[in-house]
Amino acid sequence: MSVIINYFSENIGKIAATFFTAMTPVGELRASIPLGLGVYGLDIYSTIIFSIIGNLIPAIIIIYALDPISRFLMKKFKLADRFFTWLFNRTRKKYYKKFEKYSGFALATFVGIPLPMTGAWTGAMIAFVFGIPPKKAILDVLLGILIAAAIVTIVFKTIGYVKFITVG
Repeated sequence: MSVIINYFSENIGKIAATFFTAMTPVGELRASIPLGLGVYGLDIYSTIIFSIIGNLIPAIIIIYALDPISRFLMKKFKLADRFFTWLFNRTRKKYYKKFEKYSGFALATFVGIPLPMTGAWTGAMIAFVFGIPPKKAILDVLLGILIAAAIVTIVFKTIGYVKFITVG
C-alpha cells in the first residue's frame, strides 16, 4: 500500500496533467496517453486509467447537460427553438435509419477511432442529437473510449513517442 501512496505522491502533477489533458475536446486520449507514457514516463496502467476517466467525465456532463440546456433555450428564444427543431428533424430524418440499424456499434466505433473530430466529446453530442438515452449513450461512449485507448496505446508503444507526435 505504501508503494502505491509513494507512487501517487511522487507523480501527482504528472497524473493530473495526463487526466486533464484527456478532458480537453481536441486532445482527449490522443494526447493524454502519449503525454503520460512518453513525456512524463508514467506507467501504462495509471496513464490509461486516468486518461479513460478524464475522457469520460466531460462526455457524461455533455450527455446529461445538453438536453436541459436545449429545452431551456427553446423555451426562451424563438431562434433557438427554430434551430434545434431544424437540427433534430433534419439529422434524425436524414440519418436515423442508418443510425438505428447500427446505433451502439456506430457510436462506439465513431468514438473509438482516434482521429481529429472523433472522440468522446463529439460522440456525446451525437448521442444528444439522435436522442439516445443517457445510460445507453454513456455505455456506448465508454466502449469507444476503451477502443481508442487501446489503439492509441498500441500505436504509441509500437512506433514510439517522436514518430507518434509527427504522424498524429
